[in-house]
Amino acid sequence: MKLINKIKIFKDIGLKPLCCLPRFGNPAWNPKLGAGGRRKVNKTAFLDSQCFCPRPKAGTAESGPLKRGFPGVLLTEMMALALAGWCGTVSGSEPFATPALPVIPSHHFSVLDYGAAGDGVATNTVAMQAAIDAAGLAGGGTVEVPAGIFLCGPIRFASSVRLQLDDGAVLRMLPLGQYPGGSRNPESFISATRLHDIAITGPGTIDGQGSPWWPLARQHGARRPKMIAIAGCQRVLLDKVHLMNSPMFHISMNGVRDVTVLGVIIRAPASTDPVNPSHNTDACDITGRDVLVKNCDVSVGDDDFTCGGGTSNVLITHCTYGNGHGVSIGSPTRGGVSNLTVTDCTFQDTDCGIRIKSDRDRGGFLRDLNYENLRMTNVGIPILIYASYMAKEREFRNLQNITPQIAAGYPPAPVTSLTPIYRDILFSNIIATASSGSRAGLIWGLPEMSVSNVLLAGVRIQADKPFGIFDAQGVQLSGTQIQTPEGVNHLAVYNAQVSQSSPQ
Repeated sequence: MKLINKIKIFKDIGLKPLCCLPRFGNPAWNPKLGAGGRRKVNKTAFLDSQCFCPRPKAGTAESGPLKRGFPGVLLTEMMALALAGWCGTVSGSEPFATPALPVIPSHHFSVLDYGAAGDGVATNTVAMQAAIDAAGLAGGGTVEVPAGIFLCGPIRFASSVRLQLDDGAVLRMLPLGQYPGGSRNPESFISATRLHDIAITGPGTIDGQGSPWWPLARQHGARRPKMIAIAGCQRVLLDKVHLMNSPMFHISMNGVRDVTVLGVIIRAPASTDPVNPSHNTDACDITGRDVLVKNCDVSVGDDDFTCGGGTSNVLITHCTYGNGHGVSIGSPTRGGVSNLTVTDCTFQDTDCGIRIKSDRDRGGFLRDLNYENLRMTNVGIPILIYASYMAKEREFRNLQNITPQIAAGYPPAPVTSLTPIYRDILFSNIIATASSGSRAGLIWGLPEMSVSNVLLAGVRIQADKPFGIFDAQGVQLSGTQIQTPEGVNHLAVYNAQVSQSSPQ
């Protein structure tokens, strides 16, 4: 769509103005954001001539970063989008496209036929790899692991192959003392790179024996293997498998497309467990396109789900989350995240419910994020959006206690191509109780780049500390009730444009 036509459409639908987007003296500035980026072009004069938004006086509360003394020009949301080089739709999120499933030939390969022994003693790395290689050479098929305990070292997938873990089957990683590469250079346990049509299916179990590895998180230079590491692959399925106690991430996927994760159970102790904490045991990290996560049951020691930049068209639905850091985005978001929906999920005792995190050295454009029909109980912070993930000062890292006064002291910086941009975020029909002493939520942008266009509709949160909204524009509370000891919808606000209708 041509830029002039986009401007006409944005005029017609009456979008509210975004806070001032500074250029810091460079009229040709244009951050390269999103997959593939866009070439730098000078749109300044054209955009200024088409600006139809009101222009507040410099230094007023409505002028956003201008009050900090930065030069700039007030832009509409569309203009910020154009400067960022995006050509998104006007009407909001695109319809979710169901990921394509892998196509697996009917050939069958039992690991027992290649010398595997499920006695819990023998090492089966060679036998497992031989079965997978045979399936790959045959054009694909199912590699079956029957009931038993199969100790194994790192194995590598092949295209058009399904690893089937039967009921009673346990594929167990070799312990730390026997794992190839040790803590210096270990391979991921199951890896797949630039493949297509791959699947791991249950109902069997993959056991990472991670407990001896977890203290290494505090040891400089030590490395830990991931349980499942998939990169650059297309048509991936994980179905009804049980994953437990990975040394590090349980599922890690990067640069993938058409991913389906169904009915997977993932367990590791919380990172705050007083006896055996598991650190960095993320459950499901997926960066890519066309992703469905459904009916999963997760309780781990880090992010229950997260994605990074270059992610779009994601649906997370009917999942149950326990210990962990919640459903997250970031912290690396370079390349952007768009069209992500989390719906009909429950959270119990998670550190956060929804968490969006990034920083100035790793940011991207996050848009069209939808969180709907969620229930949260005893959650640390039900809604958390911030862009200071790498802040070193203690007062800026203690998110439970950030006040308007503390937020006012956060130093501004020039906008770059890695400045986090958060906009068009919906929270709808959410009922949450925060854990004792916790805040209801936090939306905290940057002095130079406000969070914009956030709608809380039909949200009910009960907490001991207020909801903080700092450096944000276009935040709307509709039919929303945030109950704290100070009263209903008593917000902590700094440099923010917030409107609210009466709670219902």
